[in-house]
Amino acid sequence: MHHQIALQFEDGVTRFIEAAANETVADAAYRQGVNVPLDCRDGACGTCKCFAEAGRYEMGDYIEDALSEDEAAQGFVLTCQMRAQSNCVVRVPASSAVCRTQQASFDAAISNVRQLSPSTISLSIKGEALNKLAFLPGQYVNLQVPGSSQTRAYSFSSLPRDGEVSFLIRNVPGGLMSSFLTSLAKEGDQMTLTGPLGSFYLREIKRPLLLLAGGTGLAPFTAMLEKIAAEGSEHPLHLIYGVTHDADLVEMEKLQDFAARIPNFSFTACVASDQSSYPKKGYVTQHIEPAHLHDGEVDIYLCGPPPMVEAVSQFIRERGIQPANFYYEKFAASA
Repeated sequence: MHHQIALQFEDGVTRFIEAAANETVADAAYRQGVNVPLDCRDGACGTCKCFAEAGRYEMGDYIEDALSEDEAAQGFVLTCQMRAQSNCVVRVPASSAVCRTQQASFDAAISNVRQLSPSTISLSIKGEALNKLAFLPGQYVNLQVPGSSQTRAYSFSSLPRDGEVSFLIRNVPGGLMSSFLTSLAKEGDQMTLTGPLGSFYLREIKRPLLLLAGGTGLAPFTAMLEKIAAEGSEHPLHLIYGVTHDADLVEMEKLQDFAARIPNFSFTACVASDQSSYPKKGYVTQHIEPAHLHDGEVDIYLCGPPPMVEAVSQFIRERGIQPANFYYEKFAASA
């Protein structure tokens, strides 16, 4: 049996490898061309010390000088002694360049492009190469603008399915990618993506979740919810999705479908504009209720434009809330 190991490097690059149950993570990485830091291979030097953020594993023999009991209890591992017993996520305290690995590159073709609203474009791409694509729900890739050497970063809004993935893209007037998608793009056009990238992704669910999305910051959450719908969760999950204008609300049917498929998932949508006719008005922070915070026993995930991220951070500080974990991703559109 083989398990998938996501190696997350400190420069944001993620590389996926396969490890056999009786194979150390270090050996599996080297076999697949990833030179994780390594020296003794005997659990004696600590050079290969990493952090196992998710997954089950067994450790072989090592000495206290290489890995202390406290470190092991926190989740630190020696990859020369770590043997995966499930899929794992391992943070490597080195850059991908130092470990002589690169971002993976994939070629695909546009399978569907739709303007969901004046502010939002849905893009799907498909290709044989994408059958080899792996990422953690919430991560992003750099998507090359056809006819240009420039790239734009977009979070996946879906999990891979039959070699196809999707994105929610903000329609920026005059934006390079926006202009291409709204004026030139057609089915079959070739696109190249590199990645995956980013440390904003769904961790193992150990407690209630509060998900906060602004605009196209909804994208990583729909990918996360796909995974949760497939695997289930015993903990309550609540999403608050905020936009500026009524027309900016997109993927509402998809959220309703998730609410039907995930028994303990609920969501709230709100619109900030004073001219809105939507029942719930205001900003995301105005719809965070004490019940959503579970007295701090909650993991908060936040994705939106910088002003929203700052507003939520200030809201949390001012109320003295200390969530168990607070993960966030800021994004700014490129003109």
